[in-house]
Amino acid sequence: MFKKLDIYIIKKFLGTFFFSLLLIIPVIVVFDLSEKMRDFIERKAPIHGIIFDYYVNFVPYLVNQFSPLFVFIAVIFFTSKMASNSEIVAILSSGISFKRLLRPYLISAFVLAILSFYLNNFLIPSANKDRLAFEEIYYRNKFRNDANNIHLQIDPNTYIYMTNYNVDLNMGVNFSIETFKDGELVYKLLSDNVQWDSLKNSWGISNYVERHIDGINETITKGLRKDTLLNFNPEEFKRRDNFIETKNYFELNELITEEKFKGSHFVIDCEIKKQERAAYPFATFVLTIIGVSLSSRKVRGGIGLHIGIGLLISFSYILFMQISSTFAKNSGVPAIIAVWIPNVLYSILALYLLKKAPK
Repeated sequence: MFKKLDIYIIKKFLGTFFFSLLLIIPVIVVFDLSEKMRDFIERKAPIHGIIFDYYVNFVPYLVNQFSPLFVFIAVIFFTSKMASNSEIVAILSSGISFKRLLRPYLISAFVLAILSFYLNNFLIPSANKDRLAFEEIYYRNKFRNDANNIHLQIDPNTYIYMTNYNVDLNMGVNFSIETFKDGELVYKLLSDNVQWDSLKNSWGISNYVERHIDGINETITKGLRKDTLLNFNPEEFKRRDNFIETKNYFELNELITEEKFKGSHFVIDCEIKKQERAAYPFATFVLTIIGVSLSSRKVRGGIGLHIGIGLLISFSYILFMQISSTFAKNSGVPAIIAVWIPNVLYSILALYLLKKAPK
């Protein structure tokens, strides 16, 4: 059962956290609106859409983005105030251990971690579908696919290649198909381009050369155009990298499996996003322990000193998380290692500070 101390700290923790968010979210929304207002006006965005399609779905995204920072600030703020008022000293002097004092903090952190996990994996992906669709129409510039040397596997034995893909024309340039059987090449097609025909729902291949290979025998066929069905969709080349943000937990796992099969460059982005959705909720516990350990000691600098140190640590954590994610994209380090390195290092810091905390 919860005791008065637990209820007192839980109320302080959650109250300060949500109050901080309520203060900062309107400010961020106002700055965001002032930045995008010109585009909204020029593109005649409806007021109903701005409010309900964009900002109603933007707020959960903001809350989740800033939750590690405000968890830390909340803990630092009210714990420093308790220490400044000698409440921490009184609690410890009454025979309550520091580990026991941590219990309501960890309960609060657990509540926020569960909320963050739910937001990350279910609510925000659903909200992002409407938000990103609205941005695509009323804010973002027209999408251009700048990928080069595109390789895809479209079935267990067939691979395609194109130099690049023009999303306006739905056309891939320097297109080729290779089919293998038992590790041996049995079919190859080379063409100038491949273009999606929306009326026929098929791909039109222009100025092609086909090679049918049967052992030492080979048949070559040439033609100006042929229509064929291929196991890939033009919409795959029209999506921005942030389309991953619209996938919930189960859809993201399916997407990773699908992209791995195709050999897509989106695989690493998908895996990083999956790991981040687990790493950020876990960080709630790490930052809570660091915050309590730092701010539970009464110091001459008071609350200001604790908040300053807290902001430095929280911003360094967020920066480190971004750097490690970028490192995973560019260096080939497994996403699970790159994304979780900040949590591991800051967990070590948390244990050290916990050991040095007043007992």
